Amino acid sequence: MSASSFDRLGSTARRLARRFSPEMLADEAASLLDRPLRLGVTGLARSGKTVFTTAIARALLFPDRLPFLQARADGRLIGAELRRPGDPEIPRFAYETHLARIAGSDGDAPGWPASTRTLSQLRIGLRWKPAGLVDRRIRPVRDLTLDIIDYPGEWLLDLALIERGFADWSAEALSRSRSGPRAELARPFLDRLSTLDPAAPADDVVLAELGRAWSAHLIACREAGLAVSRLGPGRFLVPGDLEGAPVLAFSPLPEPAGRAPSGSLYAVAEERFDQYRRRIVGRFFRDHFARLDRQVVLVDLPGALSAGPAAIDDLKLALTESLGAFRYGRGSGMIGRLLSGVRIDRVLFAATKADQVPASQHARLDGLMQAMVADAARAIRFDGAETRTLAIAAVKAAESVFAEHDGRNLACVRGWLAGRAQASVVYPGDLPADPAEAIARAAGRGFDYPPFVPPAGLVRDGHGLAHIRLDQALDHLIGDRLA
Repeated sequence: MSASSFDRLGSTARRLARRFSPEMLADEAASLLDRPLRLGVTGLARSGKTVFTTAIARALLFPDRLPFLQARADGRLIGAELRRPGDPEIPRFAYETHLARIAGSDGDAPGWPASTRTLSQLRIGLRWKPAGLVDRRIRPVRDLTLDIIDYPGEWLLDLALIERGFADWSAEALSRSRSGPRAELARPFLDRLSTLDPAAPADDVVLAELGRAWSAHLIACREAGLAVSRLGPGRFLVPGDLEGAPVLAFSPLPEPAGRAPSGSLYAVAEERFDQYRRRIVGRFFRDHFARLDRQVVLVDLPGALSAGPAAIDDLKLALTESLGAFRYGRGSGMIGRLLSGVRIDRVLFAATKADQVPASQHARLDGLMQAMVADAARAIRFDGAETRTLAIAAVKAAESVFAEHDGRNLACVRGWLAGRAQASVVYPGDLPADPAEAIARAAGRGFDYPPFVPPAGLVRDGHGLAHIRLDQALDHLIGDRLA
């Protein structure tokens, strides 16, 4: 190394020493120990985010069912409590209401919480003893604040729009809406669109009408079981507090020949698309997702297998595109935060509703999950974050049984189906060990995973909820912070 290189290296070291003095580093270390750990529970609609968050809270408050959470196994977890949310502008996650729905109350049968319609937050305080003797001498009892944000899964779709332009999105959205089974559902929208000239002067009434028609098309596709991840925007499915707002008064439009005149339908729709991207999606990502420390990605693989290969492909594409918007890596360490800001350093990919799959096939479900997220997980690990996949059920509503049929001993599941007076035994299909074979079998509708409801008596005073591997999920997500 040349003398000039040594000089530059020495100069850089002196600047870093001035910037990161021991006193400043000590202060920063203390603040990082005390600041909340932000856990992002991410997943598309119906992946089970609300149930997962409710189950986490219940499990930490009553940890009798957490044998694989190391701090609990070692007897170092002292306890947990629900705390007042840190952001006064975001509603509190309705933990008690969701738990009551799972339990069944006021004469209602047990059931699952309604789909999330708006943003909410839950703050949990944990108290624990450190594992190391030195750490115990320095600080014998420690506190960790866990912040969890719940949001409509449809909004996650919008992260794929952050770097897309209106022309590109419109062309793909219109192409998809004109093909296959979507075409009939999109007919009212497409018929109205055929009467308009995108280069004509903008009319707010027409733009609002188009926005409502596009929203109705998306909702119809979702209700028909058709994938909508590449259509969006997510707020057209679940508007939240933007119901009726002008920023939702647009739709995909064919690009006019030449440059769209200023003030035209196309120009105003493009402007609103960009406003939606920057103001709605950008702000939501910046305020909530960009500050995450840990992330769990929930995926309803049994539901996708039941729906067929198109749903599986759409799910994989949606996950890949949305996960690309997050920042991953070891920046979550103290020095990393000082140098490059908050980054996610641990990610869990969880195949939810594993209780719908016979226990003997859970490893295969995990393998399918690994195959689904292989590209995304590889990129995340390359950036320096730890990843893990697990087949889980945040709330176990069914049990695995064997049933004999035509001389064969079949792996089945038994649980309660809505409206049935007694438990049902269902053979959902045999999940192959080879992920490619599993997807091929889904093409022939070879799977039928039943939508079981919670059984009576699931919620018991002083106890956590029955689950599958929720403790392992928690240990990966927060276990190191309780060491």
